[in-house]
Amino acid sequence: MLTITAEALTKDFGPVRAVDDVAFELHPGRVVGVLGPNGSGKTTTLRMLLGLVTPTSGTILVGGRRFAELEAPARQVGAALEARVFHRGRSARDHLRVLATEGGVGHARVEEVLDLVGLTDAADRRAGTFSLGMGQRLALASALLGDPGVLVLDEPTNGLYPAGIRWLRGLLRGLAAEGRTVLITSHVLAEVAQTVDEVLILDDGRLLAHLAMAEVDSLEDAFLELTGALV
Repeated sequence: MLTITAEALTKDFGPVRAVDDVAFELHPGRVVGVLGPNGSGKTTTLRMLLGLVTPTSGTILVGGRRFAELEAPARQVGAALEARVFHRGRSARDHLRVLATEGGVGHARVEEVLDLVGLTDAADRRAGTFSLGMGQRLALASALLGDPGVLVLDEPTNGLYPAGIRWLRGLLRGLAAEGRTVLITSHVLAEVAQTVDEVLILDDGRLLAHLAMAEVDSLEDAFLELTGALV
């Protein structure tokens, strides 16, 4: 099982400090909400975790290693940062088969994840015809291909109807119960309040709080004061 640790994590883009001295430790078996308004540093933090952006200073490690140092990254960390990163003319099944081949994953796993995200009946449709919600499901299937211990999802409820949000909640809770570490971002607390075990609250690149949801419930007034834009 993989712990995620950030220490003094900082990222500058020219004169703009996108992430400012952030530190946290996240443990397996938990769903963690990374919350904050647009521009708070959520996505930049995830991109540094995934090795897509190099920190200006500090570290963010998965199981004590930088992402680039992981022996089998596709089997250790699965990520979906955008819902519609696929070839529009390729079927959902073929899209996943290409990713499986690239990641050294057997094609039998493609059928498993299609079923897991509820896309089996649409597997032979061109992905370019998918709604935003179906695109989110395909992105989630892509992230799950390697059966990873860490799952990173950026705004996964975007485009989902209430029934889809309830389905996603159950799936993520189940994945965490298997011992995985699940990170999801949102700028709306209500969308994730019943899903997450704990929250990281970011604003203007700084970590304002790291709280268990039980603490959020008991400190509602303070939470609202910190994150008025999130509720």
